[in-house]
Amino acid sequence: MNFFLVIAVALALAMDAFAVSVGISLNSETITKRQTLRLASHFGLFQFMMPLIGWYAGQNILVRYIEPFDHWVAFGLLAVIGGKMIYESFKSGKKIKDAEADPTKGASLLVLSVATSIDALAVGLSLAALQVAIWYPAVVIGLVAFFMTVLGVNIGPLFGRIIGKRAELLGGLTLILIGVKTLLDHL
Repeated sequence: MNFFLVIAVALALAMDAFAVSVGISLNSETITKRQTLRLASHFGLFQFMMPLIGWYAGQNILVRYIEPFDHWVAFGLLAVIGGKMIYESFKSGKKIKDAEADPTKGASLLVLSVATSIDALAVGLSLAALQVAIWYPAVVIGLVAFFMTVLGVNIGPLFGRIIGKRAELLGGLTLILIGVKTLLDHL
């Protein structure tokens, strides 16, 4: 597969991870290096793994069972997390401080990692149909997602300072809009 095509696909797939990382970091005064690394590592790992899973599934009969509803799964996951962020934005207005509210940990991190990488699963399915080798594109996709997530986390607080108190609301709406876009792209 052509290097520039792989980069283009990787950048397109990383846009969800970038937007989600901006949304997460919007409502935080400071995101630590540890949180950034955790988020970027998970997003990069899932973006790497999903094309592999899709490719291997594409080699089997599973394609017809996964493809019809993958966009619904991504939409649902992003809508739930985004809705939770919107709900939290109308509460006390406190910034993220405690581990329970930290979206870079636990179930929230897992859900976001899956939701932002569902499209990569579809790419893996497509590459299997085209009989393209998977390892090189998967590694590039994972690395690009990692770096785009780091970029998003570092840009988010700047937007948060500009936007002010309702940054978490904007972050939640962003996640829901990404889910709607994913849904509309597949319908």
